[in-house]
Amino acid sequence: MNILAVETSCDETAAAVVQDGRLVLSDEVFSQIDIHREYGGVVPEIASRSHIEKLPLVVPAAAEAAGGRDNIDAVAVTYGPGLVGALLTGVSYAKALAYAWKKPLVPVNHIAGHICSNYISHPGLEPPFLCLVISGGHTQIVQVRGYDDYVTIGQTRDDAAGEAIDKVARVLGLEYPGGPNLQKYAMQGDPEKYQLPRAFRGETHLDFSFSGLKTAVINMLHRFGQTGEPYKGEDVAASFLKTVADTLAANCFEALGCSGGRKLAVAGGVSANAQIRAAILDRAEREDVQVYFPKSEYCTDNAAMIASAGFYAHQAGKTAGMDLNARPVEELGEVRC
Repeated sequence: MNILAVETSCDETAAAVVQDGRLVLSDEVFSQIDIHREYGGVVPEIASRSHIEKLPLVVPAAAEAAGGRDNIDAVAVTYGPGLVGALLTGVSYAKALAYAWKKPLVPVNHIAGHICSNYISHPGLEPPFLCLVISGGHTQIVQVRGYDDYVTIGQTRDDAAGEAIDKVARVLGLEYPGGPNLQKYAMQGDPEKYQLPRAFRGETHLDFSFSGLKTAVINMLHRFGQTGEPYKGEDVAASFLKTVADTLAANCFEALGCSGGRKLAVAGGVSANAQIRAAILDRAEREDVQVYFPKSEYCTDNAAMIASAGFYAHQAGKTAGMDLNARPVEELGEVRC
C-alpha cells in the first residue's frame, strides 16, 4: 500500500510516498531555515505563508516520483501537534487532494510520525519497544505497545530539550538553528567544567524539566558578565549538553528497568545530537540494551515518517472526513505520567 503524506507542522514543507510503512518511494522537503535565520527562530505567520507557496510544488513532485496519482492508495497528513497556522495549510491541502483524487484521508499525530521514522531506518524493528521523542517542542517517553498503540509514561513539564538547547545557544551568541551550532561549539569544551542542576532528583516519576537548567545557565552567564569572571563559552555549552544528555538517558533507562524491555528507540530532531547519542549508547552498552536511532534525514520533520505512521493508522481503521481540523495541542495515545 502506497501512502502519500503531507507534513507542515512547523517550518518544513514536506511530501513523501512510502510503501507498506517501510519503503520510501519519494521524499521531498523544503526547509525554511534560511527564511527564519534573520529572525533567530521560526515566525509562525511566515512559516504558514511559505507552506502555501511550496505545497503545490513538493506534493506533485513526490507523487510523480512514486508513479503518479494511480499509484497512490491513501493521503495522510499531520493534523497535530504543531503551529496551528502551519498545520492548517497541510490539512487543507491534503483534504482537497484526497477529495479530488477520491482517496482515503488518514490523520496522523506528528509524534507518532517521529516514532515511525525508526521503521524506515530499521525495517526489522517491531513493537513492543520504548521510544524517547526529543525535539524542539516535545520531550517524552512512549511505550510503543503496537503499531498504532501508544502510552506516554513521561514527558516534560515545561521546556522541551530542544527548546532549552535553542535558548542556551542564543544566549551564547550562536546563530540559528541553535542545536547543530551548539553541538559543534560544545565539542571544543570541557563537559565537566560546570556542575549544573538536574530536576526531580530523588522523585519516582519519569517526567522531565529543562526550564530550571536553562535558567541556571543564563544566570551563570549573567553573573560572569557582571563580575568579569573569565569563562569559555565552549565549556558552558559542553557542561549544559552533558547535563541534558545524562538526564535523558537516566529517565529512559529507568523506564526500561521498570518495564523489563531491552529495546529503546530515539526519535525527533534532537536525536541527531552527538552528545545525546553518545550518552545513550554508552549506557545501552553497559546494560545490554538494543538502541535504534533514525537516519539523519529522518530525525528532523519530514513526510516519510508521516506516511509510515499513516500506513499503520490506516491499518487500524483510522480515516477522517472533510471536517478534519488542525489540533495544535494533541496527546499521543494514553497518558500515564
